[in-house]
Amino acid sequence: MKHDFDLIVVGTGSAATTAAMKCRDAGWEVAMIDSRPYGGTCPLRGCDPKKVLVGAAEMIDDAERMNGKGITSGTSINWSELMDFKRTFTEPVPEGTNKKLHEAGIHTFHGRASFVDEETIQVEDDQLTGKHILIATGAKPVELPIEGTEHLTYSDEFLELDELPSKLIFVGGGYISFEFAHIAARAGAEVHIIQRGERPLKNFEPELVDLLVKSSEENGIQVHLNTEVKSIRKSDASFTVEGEKNGEPFELEGDCVVHGAGRVPEIDDLDLEKGNVDSEKDGVSVNEYLQSVSNPRVYAAGDAAATKGLPLTPIASMESQVVAANLLDGNKQKPDYEVMPSNVFTLPKLSAVGLSEEAAREQGYTIRVNKIDTSEWYTYKRTNEKHAMVKIIIDEDTDQVLGAHLLSREADELINHFATAIHFKLKTADLKQVTYAYPTAASDIGSML
Repeated sequence: MKHDFDLIVVGTGSAATTAAMKCRDAGWEVAMIDSRPYGGTCPLRGCDPKKVLVGAAEMIDDAERMNGKGITSGTSINWSELMDFKRTFTEPVPEGTNKKLHEAGIHTFHGRASFVDEETIQVEDDQLTGKHILIATGAKPVELPIEGTEHLTYSDEFLELDELPSKLIFVGGGYISFEFAHIAARAGAEVHIIQRGERPLKNFEPELVDLLVKSSEENGIQVHLNTEVKSIRKSDASFTVEGEKNGEPFELEGDCVVHGAGRVPEIDDLDLEKGNVDSEKDGVSVNEYLQSVSNPRVYAAGDAAATKGLPLTPIASMESQVVAANLLDGNKQKPDYEVMPSNVFTLPKLSAVGLSEEAAREQGYTIRVNKIDTSEWYTYKRTNEKHAMVKIIIDEDTDQVLGAHLLSREADELINHFATAIHFKLKTADLKQVTYAYPTAASDIGSML
């Protein structure tokens, strides 16, 4: 069947929904397409279910750190019960999303989308013609150049494991590997992370990453640096990872091998060339208004777009808002990537916003760097946290915070204060004048500056 729409949105996640809803509110005829359950990565197989598991791991970590200091250890994670609890958050999402879209008057289609020509999308037996098209298909795990990739377990599969394997091997040293590794370790599994280079989590400050690696190893996670995986072999119920470590043969056997080596835009099967939509390694090639550089009726947002934005849910949502504004009012809005707070939900957590020390120097700023081991501060001693550090980058000329980098159990919330400071270009003198509730983690901010 053939259908005509003002806007066709490919995807139903954070980068898709805002634009679809705003255009529908403006009276547009809108269609949304997804080959997977409606709702997108974050609520179904990403941030939200992961954070449920992290919450349980935090409770175990808290109890273990305070063992002998007023808390008696002995609590453990019941994995199957935890997964059942997690599903109370994820299972209602597809139906709830479908209902919300239908109530808004948005037409929904299920199946793989592909371009027929510059204005037409094929979905199963339906052909949709759109005055405008938004590509918001998200990301997928990058294909690894190793033998035996069919034996890999992927992040969405890990989040559906009914039983936790006894020994897990994570290939790659990114967000997914470290977050899942810390969850699995607190749940009692033996855990290994294999990192090809000298340092994992390359987008974060090296001193803090080194400290996180140290903390990870102290908590039973074995991190193998300078180790390249060449193949994965299956034998009976186990898997053997083979490769090289520092130029020497390396072999490791485990019950499950998890892909944690990064993600790429999920745009390969859209037949972009038929739609005259140019793309590159980082996604659909777009201009400063998130409009395709080759097909002006097409826009892209989130992980599917080649932008300066980090692959984070709030960035995808912001880009979707920008696309909506540009569709409805003409190209006037540009995405703002100055403030992109990000967290790695390990134990302790690693957080960052703004410029790194290296980037600030490269951009010509005269900077003051406050790097402080905060593990002896009351905030962390009271819960017996062994590793905590802050690194604040300050512009000497304007007294403004350029970047903040934190490692601690409180980092994920504290980083938002620094995001506010950078967004509103507050001076450190301004931040020091604020009266914070005490004793709280935020009350330490003045001492960090």
